[in-house]
Amino acid sequence: MKKNFSYLLFAILFLLLTQSGIRAEIVFKSYLSGNQPSNQTNKYSVKEKGKNTFEKVDSIINAAIADSAFPSAVLLVQKGGKIIHEKSYGYYTYDPSSGKISVNTMYDMASLTKVIATTTATMICYDRGLFKLDDKVAKYLPGFGVNGKENVTIRNLLVHDSGLRPDITRKPASFDTVKNKAQAVMDEIYGDSLVYPTGTKMVYSDLNFILMGKIIEKVTGLPLDKFCMKNIFKPLGMNSTMFNPPASLVNRIAPTEYDNYWRHRQIRGTVHDETSQLLGGVAGHAGLFSTAGDLAKLLQMLLQKGKYHGKRYIKTSTVEMFVNKQSDLSSRALGWDTKSPEHSSAGHLFSDLSYGHTGFTGTSVWTDPTRNLFVVFLTNRVYPTRQDLKIMKVRPLVHDAVIEALEK
Repeated sequence: MKKNFSYLLFAILFLLLTQSGIRAEIVFKSYLSGNQPSNQTNKYSVKEKGKNTFEKVDSIINAAIADSAFPSAVLLVQKGGKIIHEKSYGYYTYDPSSGKISVNTMYDMASLTKVIATTTATMICYDRGLFKLDDKVAKYLPGFGVNGKENVTIRNLLVHDSGLRPDITRKPASFDTVKNKAQAVMDEIYGDSLVYPTGTKMVYSDLNFILMGKIIEKVTGLPLDKFCMKNIFKPLGMNSTMFNPPASLVNRIAPTEYDNYWRHRQIRGTVHDETSQLLGGVAGHAGLFSTAGDLAKLLQMLLQKGKYHGKRYIKTSTVEMFVNKQSDLSSRALGWDTKSPEHSSAGHLFSDLSYGHTGFTGTSVWTDPTRNLFVVFLTNRVYPTRQDLKIMKVRPLVHDAVIEALEK
């Protein structure tokens, strides 16, 4: 009788363990895919297995899509050199028939071009001694040194205190009859006057990085896209990162705006930024396309102070200089931005030593070196129109939720 009772207890215990194991596996697999079952609290995977849950992060992004903040998103969270959460959300447009987004979807980086391409290229050129940060811009671009701009330096461009206006003043359509549109854009920048005294305040300007891209081309002898491909993207294995992607990749690219004021078509696979388009799609301020996974490689290289997979790309001292706040005038680092005390797109919980950048199309990257962590958050929030600004509320919530998931 006692023996039979023992067998019964064993059978019950085995059944409970088996059921518990199956349940744990379901929760664990759902955690990896980012789809937590609605009837699970994830207490097992969080507390007993030591895993982190990103259920709140996912719910914030899904709610934003439901609220038409953007039709799609890709989130990548990497800590300690390992991806701990990577997920795609939504469809290419608000129509499900447009197809589901994948983690390999390419997005128009917009102003992330400034940091991923141009600032990284600037670091490399600086390390090679091709220019100094306090060199005058006019030393490399003589046509620029007129109308009070003679003393603007490379450093002024990088921290956005040059005195230049935010963008060119001419409307894109006014260039339609111009044969050499790119040269016409540069002529306007060269002939312009300062709108405030250099070095007195920070005014974020695309013109600063258009000029920085031209300086890189001048000192390297290569177009910006070719220099970046040869020295940054290809060596790092960023195989889906490029300017002017070929038509064969268009189905992998998230659409941006329906342009009803200049190009009069849906923009997909060509740069959204009008000035970059006038410059041929290759410019220091905008034009790059990439994926979350590709960006992670470059961000990890910077987090490792310029080294990746045993290869040194940038000197440690150079990385440290470029990602740190430069003055009390603003939160700007060199090319990069740092976390401001209030209203940062990185939220409230990223450390004060964090650095990052955003892009007009709905992209952003933020790195917290104190946590050995970065977050890539890509969306196409300008679809179908740039008038939707809801992402400004979403970004801080996402970044705070990531930290809460990691540290609760």
